[in-house]
Amino acid sequence: MKARITVTLKNGVLDPQGKAIEHALSGLGLDGVGQVRQGKVFDIELTGTDKAKAEADLRAMCDKLLANTVIENYAVEIA
Repeated sequence: MKARITVTLKNGVLDPQGKAIEHALSGLGLDGVGQVRQGKVFDIELTGTDKAKAEADLRAMCDKLLANTVIENYAVEIA
């Protein structure tokens, strides 16, 4: 079973890397970009076939290691 976890900063949290990307895009002449927010993506391959257990395990991974839940949100997708 494959899963994708997407971690993004919560609204209101400053994103200096996103701001640097936004500035660099403008410097390259790529106009029309209003705001850039950066994040992380984890592609994880799991053994087993129980989707409910997999989702619970993935959420535990996020809560304990993959995301700083004070300043980040995460989304779990199982394929």
